This record gives sequence, C-alpha cells and structure tokens, in this order.
Amino acid sequence: MSYSRLYLAFVLLVSVACEGPVAVFSGGALTGPVKSVPASFEFARDAGTVQLETNPEEPYSVNIACAVAGSRLYVSAGDNKAQWVENMEADDRVRMRIRGEVYELRAERVTDPAEMRVFADEWTKYSWARDPTTLDVAWVYRLEAR
Repeated sequence: MSYSRLYLAFVLLVSVACEGPVAVFSGGALTGPVKSVPASFEFARDAGTVQLETNPEEPYSVNIACAVAGSRLYVSAGDNKAQWVENMEADDRVRMRIRGEVYELRAERVTDPAEMRVFADEWTKYSWARDPTTLDVAWVYRLEAR
C-alpha cells in the first residue's frame, strides 16, 4: 500500500475515532465533561488551540485559537466569513472545549470599536494574528454564558 493511501486511511480512522475536529479537518459534536461557565476565562489565556462547536442541530466543530481580553473569551476569523462564522450568524449557541472540558456559550459579534481595540491588543500579541481594526470587515466574537 502506498504512503498516500496509508495516510488517508490513518486520517479517516482518526476522524471516525475522535469526536470533534482533527487537525485542519472539521468534526462534529464535542465530547468531554460539560462545566459551568466561569466568571472569568483568565485560565484560558495560554490554552493555545481549542475546539469550537457551532450549529447545534448538526454540530460542526473546528480547531481554533482564542484570546482572553480582561476576563472575556474571544475568537476571530479575521475577514474570512468561514463556515463556523456563518453558523454562528444563524444560531449564536456554541460550545467550546478548553483542555478537555466543554463550556456551553453564546457568540456575540463584536462591533463596538472600543471593545474591538481591547481584543486587538491581545490578539496581535501572536505573531501570525492580523489586527482586526485594520480590516474592512472583521468577524470577531465574544463568547459568554447563554
């Protein structure tokens, strides 16, 4: 069997065995213990990659970076209206898995320039992150308790 077929078989096996996204491939419903939403997401400041689930009727999950500004949790798609953004625009109920624990949240798009600046100050600390205040359209969301 060729390496490409072995790799494809491995990816398919992992995708079926794991619930949620795998690497760059989207997944379905997230698993893990559901925790109550904390007053502060400060603990997630250095979480790195987390998993975001959208579209509760047909769960769609992705690996994503998050940022914590103050005690609030944010995600950003920059100026790319990705599938998960479209899902959140249709239904704001989301779930996020951070270090194996799931939080049931609501996504609120950030439109206030002052809040966007606070988020951008945290977001742009990552070398790969684009400053959302320089974009014509920015898909930035604050995730909070439902």
